[in-house]
Amino acid sequence: MVYGYVRVSTDKQTTENQRFEIEKFTKSRNMRIDRWVDETISGTKVIADRQLGKLLKQIRKGDILITTELSRLGRNQVMSFLHQCMERDIIVFTVKEGYELGNNINSKILAFAFSLSAEIERNLISQRTKEALARKKVQGAKLGRPKGERPEACKLKGKEEMILQYIKEHKTKVYISKKLGVNRQTLREFLKTHPEIPRKWKRIQKD
Repeated sequence: MVYGYVRVSTDKQTTENQRFEIEKFTKSRNMRIDRWVDETISGTKVIADRQLGKLLKQIRKGDILITTELSRLGRNQVMSFLHQCMERDIIVFTVKEGYELGNNINSKILAFAFSLSAEIERNLISQRTKEALARKKVQGAKLGRPKGERPEACKLKGKEEMILQYIKEHKTKVYISKKLGVNRQTLREFLKTHPEIPRKWKRIQKD
């Protein structure tokens, strides 16, 4: 059987482009996808807990798995997954990179190199993040969410001007909170952490 595997990280994304690329690839090789495996999940999730893990239990010797690129298979455990495929004579095609991974030494070297480079990249990103946070801390920047601010209040960040505009239009807090998709308590607490807005509110009401 020929399997097509597509994955996105969030439900705000779509797998349509991946399907298109795979279908174009199979058509050029006179192949046909017998079954699609489509999932919306982070690539950092353990493969065993994903649809890809279930597929690995069902796929058989001589079957073919096609994906757009190796990163679609995941960010972690890719080497282990590919190793299991190779050991069972399952061929893995990646459309964008043009890889054809089977049970041969070249494929194993390539899979190992990809796994190693992915791990190095993760470590570098982690290190850069830690260095940036340390630098901000030295510079006196406050890290994390402001004390006393509810997580829901983050929805209002960047909307200060919009809130002021509603105030100028003499809209009530009930009206504003509904328009911005939060409850009144969240709006009140956001205003407490932004005292400049209530001051302008009072000034506008006096004018």
